[in-house]
Amino acid sequence: MKVILLERVAKLGQMGDVVDVKPGFARNFLLPQKKGLTASAANVASFEARKVQLEAQNLESKAEAEAMAVKLDGQKFVVIRSASDAGALYGSVTTRDAAEAATAEGFTVDRKQVVLIAPIKYLGIHNVSVVLHPEVTATIAMNVARSAEEAELQAAGKSIQELAAEEEAEAEFEISELFEDIGAAASDDDDLAESAGIPNASEDDAEEA
Repeated sequence: MKVILLERVAKLGQMGDVVDVKPGFARNFLLPQKKGLTASAANVASFEARKVQLEAQNLESKAEAEAMAVKLDGQKFVVIRSASDAGALYGSVTTRDAAEAATAEGFTVDRKQVVLIAPIKYLGIHNVSVVLHPEVTATIAMNVARSAEEAELQAAGKSIQELAAEEEAEAEFEISELFEDIGAAASDDDDLAESAGIPNASEDDAEEA
């Protein structure tokens, strides 16, 4: 099916190009999204008559998108999700989640503008593309964490594995300190018993031997 493009379409062509595409792609994407028209003689003639106007509109929208991209590119947005100790999410972060996170911070982003190469299913910082215009794309980072505190640590460069290792080391340290406290308390009890003239268990055992 031949279609005349009304704007640049990645991997397909530029505005004004007549391209041959599968009918389903045209009916489900290009035509309803107003990215193209069936390349009939009447539509081609109509495009040529409106070409200058369309090009001017494209330049204007491109300039607006570029201004937006300057502000949006490189921004980091936090998304709080439940996850396992290994960092696997109970679900996934979607294009809607990314758009809502950006919008909550004052940026106008539609979920249809967000491009995910693969679903986000793990904690961590993930780069996501936002197509603001057929010729303008910004990159944002989704900081997916179980809490705001964890998000801050991830932003500082700590991975989930490092955080888990630190928590494990801290737990082991607390356990070792607990045993040391128990040992010190037992030693204090022995000292008190000795000063009171009460033989301790170890001395009794030695005498029986």
